[in-house]
Amino acid sequence: MSQQAFFELVGRIADRMGDRPLDADLAALLNEDFPKDGKDFAELRALCAEGEAEGWLMKREAGGIKFSRPVKPGAEAGRFSVDVVRMKDVRGPHHVHTTGEVGAIMPIEGDARFDGMEEGWYVYPPGSDHHPTVSDGDAYVLYFLPDGEIEFTGR
Repeated sequence: MSQQAFFELVGRIADRMGDRPLDADLAALLNEDFPKDGKDFAELRALCAEGEAEGWLMKREAGGIKFSRPVKPGAEAGRFSVDVVRMKDVRGPHHVHTTGEVGAIMPIEGDARFDGMEEGWYVYPPGSDHHPTVSDGDAYVLYFLPDGEIEFTGR
């Protein structure tokens, strides 16, 4: 049941994003329509926790990061893939967002920050890159990738 609810919720979020450019305006729209203190954001966090407990989310682990891609492009979230990671005070592998990234930062414990950002929605534009880093606690980070594109660099 929680898996279907997860698919429906990420589908609604993807529908709201549509074909908008991946920029600060999109982050503002998501933070307004799906605010961190709202029902949908709380449900998203709860569904991530349920999915982890039930074993259909974040089944894999490497370098202290639990992860999975429960939604492939062309499925429940339209042109987006959906990945979910759980990170606690860790720096992940360097990668490039070839088509951009839209994500939700959901602290689990502590004042967890993702790349220095607090709880809520963020958008990285096409061509951006980073070592994803969670500091000051434990967090789920759910992210949408247009066409599922991401390039790990090994740096």
